[in-house]
Amino acid sequence: MADVVQDVVANITENITESSGNETGRIPATPEGMAVAYSSLVIMALLPIFFGSFRSVKHHKEQAESGEQPETMSHKDAAMFPLIASAALFGLYIFFKLFSKEYINLLLTGYFFFLGIFALCHLMSPLISSLVPAAIPNVPFHLRFTKGSGEEQEYLVDYNFTSHDLVCLTCCSVIGAWYIVKKHWIANNLFGIAFAINGVELLHLNKVVTGCILLCGLFVYDIFWVFGTNVMVTVAKSFEAPIKLVFPQDLLERGVAANNFAMLGLGDIVVPGIFIALLLRFDLSLNRNSKFYFYATFIAYFLGLVATIFVMHMFKHAQPALLYLVPACLGTPLSLALIKGDIAAMFQYADHPDELNDDSGDLDENEVFDELDDFTYEDHPEKKEDSKEPSAALPATTTSTKAAIKAKKDK
Repeated sequence: MADVVQDVVANITENITESSGNETGRIPATPEGMAVAYSSLVIMALLPIFFGSFRSVKHHKEQAESGEQPETMSHKDAAMFPLIASAALFGLYIFFKLFSKEYINLLLTGYFFFLGIFALCHLMSPLISSLVPAAIPNVPFHLRFTKGSGEEQEYLVDYNFTSHDLVCLTCCSVIGAWYIVKKHWIANNLFGIAFAINGVELLHLNKVVTGCILLCGLFVYDIFWVFGTNVMVTVAKSFEAPIKLVFPQDLLERGVAANNFAMLGLGDIVVPGIFIALLLRFDLSLNRNSKFYFYATFIAYFLGLVATIFVMHMFKHAQPALLYLVPACLGTPLSLALIKGDIAAMFQYADHPDELNDDSGDLDENEVFDELDDFTYEDHPEKKEDSKEPSAALPATTTSTKAAIKAKKDK
């Protein structure tokens, strides 16, 4: 009798545990739910690249008109980036293993709260300003924060804004507060999309070669950390910050309270995106009234993303998206440029051709000669007056240096 009672109690306990697990656990994804989730992720990935690319053209023109010194990535920077990213990724992995992820995520949440608000403000300011009622005047403000005085005065902050910008900041702060309190996936995606668009707009690759080096390096990086270890997947699942786009696969069953998410990292959007944006600027430089390479590579990115999702679904394993995106985004424009005869122009194109580029090894003969002349005349001022032609008054060493530079340039 006692054995029977124990069996009944065990069965009841098992049923209660199973029922509780079903209530609190994730609802299995249905084919319809997965289709909605992955379609939404693809759309959310394409929009930042498309709009960010065209915004990058505007930003590039503004830089050229204002004479602003651009910050571009050199070949060395591109080659080192995967190593730096690997160190950062592994460092986060160690942190999550040694310390409680709640404290780390709390710190990161505060950081991305402010970063996300400003990114969203930069994106939404024109729209919100147009919606502000006329009753609210658009009053300009100028914020300055200086260090030192007189000739040693240095501007640490020099920022112009308006009262409409303050309205925009307030609206974006509400979204930020929503993200901090609820960590809701919609707020996460708003910040993530803002980061992606701003990244594609503001991060510029100066040359196609630099983009090829960067993408090839990250191609190896992504494959190693996803297939070779569990580091990438562990960090992605533990890292509660808007550095990834998520969409619930159980949205149809649970609505906005769904929690069974599919995800896509922002790196898989921004890194190919800045290369595609460079191709758009290259298209415009050809003056053909066509955006052939941009649209071709944009479609290739879409197909690569679809291939990533298909393979992931077939093998039921996380896939390094760059494994499919890099061949698509590099192979397509380079192959088409080779067919159309634009390959030389593509590799010679530079966003900022007047900028001295140490990677190219090119020497500006006139600038170097002028420097040599000035240097020589400072040391030998009497010879500048004795000679009508500067080169005749130069010492033999300087003249031979000029000849060597010219010979190198001719080669």
